Amino acid sequence: MMPRISAHSDERGSILPLTIFYAFLALVLVLLVVAATSLYLERKRLFTLADGAALVGAEAFELDDVSLTPDGPRAMLDSADVAAAAAGYLATAPRSGFESLTLERADTVDGRSATVALSAYWRPPLLTALVPEGIRIEVTAVARSVFSR
Repeated sequence: MMPRISAHSDERGSILPLTIFYAFLALVLVLLVVAATSLYLERKRLFTLADGAALVGAEAFELDDVSLTPDGPRAMLDSADVAAAAAGYLATAPRSGFESLTLERADTVDGRSATVALSAYWRPPLLTALVPEGIRIEVTAVARSVFSR
C-alpha cells in the first residue's frame, strides 16, 4: 500500500527563497570586499607617496650641516628645509587619483629624521548603503639619512 501524500507536505518552490537570499548575501559580500580592497590599496598608494616625500625630506641638508661625531658623520635637518623638500616632491610626483591631497605635516623632531604626514579623501568604487560615502585617510612616514663607512 502506498502512503498518501497530503497537500501540506508539498515542497515545490521552497528552494527559490533560499536561492534569492544566498544570491543577495553573496552580492553584499562582494560589494564589501571590493570597498575594503579599494580602501586598502588607496592607503598603500598614499603611504608610498608619503614615504617618497619623507625620503626627500631626509636628504634635505647641505654638506655644511654635516658634523663629525664619535659614531661617524651625522647630518642635522631643519624643519623648514624638510617641509620645502617634501612640498617640492609632492608638486612633481605623480599623484593622480587622490582627492583633496593635503600635506598635513613635514618636519623634523630630532634633527635627524624627517616626518611627513599626508591625507586624502577616499570614496568607494561602488556606492552602497553598507559603506560610507567616503572617508579621510591619513598616513605618516618617517625617514632618516645615515652615512656608512
